[in-house]
Formats: sequence, C-alpha cells, structure tokens
Amino acid sequence: MPVPDFVLELRRHVGTAPLWLSGVSAVVVDPDGRILLGRRTDTGRWAVVSGILDPGEQPAVAAVREVAEETGIHAEVESLVSVHSGEEITYPNGDRASYLDLTFLCRYRSGQARVGDDESLEVGWFRPDGLPEDLQETSRQRIADALGYDPAVGPRFIR
Repeated sequence: MPVPDFVLELRRHVGTAPLWLSGVSAVVVDPDGRILLGRRTDTGRWAVVSGILDPGEQPAVAAVREVAEETGIHAEVESLVSVHSGEEITYPNGDRASYLDLTFLCRYRSGQARVGDDESLEVGWFRPDGLPEDLQETSRQRIADALGYDPAVGPRFIR
C-alpha cells in the first residue's frame, strides 16, 4: 500500500507507535444504482475506496482524488454521510494507526473502472443486494450509511 510521504516522515520519528490519521471513504454509485468497490491488496477483501488526507487537503477533494487514483473513475461528491472513529489497526509491518473517517456519497461522472494503482487487486461495480461476501465490515457500514442518507437528517455520527 502506498503510504503518504508525510506519514513516512512521521514514522521516521515515532517508529510503529500509534498515529491518529484523518481518512475519507467514497461510496460511489453509478446511474444503475451499483456501488464501486476495490479488492484491497493488503487484505484481499472488497472495500469502498478510501485513503488518507494529505496535509491541508479538503476531505471531499481527497475522496474524489482517491477514487480517480485507485479506480480511474471520475466521481462527484454529493454529501458527507457519516463520521466514524475506528479501532486501532496494526499493519503487517507493525505500524499502528487509528482513523477518523469521513464517508461521502459520490455519484459516478465518467470513466471505466480499472485498477489504477497498487492498492487494489481488482475493481468492480456491485448491486446493493449483491455485495461480495468478503466485503470489509467497515465498508458494509459505510455503504449502509450512504444508501440510507437523508439530507433532512444530515450525516450520521456515532455517539
């Protein structure tokens, strides 16, 4: 998985100590109601597109950037649908991190789904009633948040 340069620089100072990072997830929906997923290289499981914000980057811009980089799809953010704080993750190299994730509902604009970088083994579109069994649980929750989003209520915050 590509690690942003600023995280690599932090790791030079803190080693594998836990980092608190801001991330985004994009639930991209096409005109047929299908959801864009990628099979992650690190876990082999399907997931919504996600990534770490660069310093100073706006979250919605980061979500669109991650979708384009990872899948070749050009998307547009419709709305922030949920904000979650996750459990600490330990990566195979020993690095530990926790993420504040902002999940966005995005609409497909153009492009053909393809593997765009080394973060995914494959990418594809899935109907909401035909999601892969090996979908990451966090992605399952983010999809539910996006598909159940009500603008009158606003984003879902875990309390």
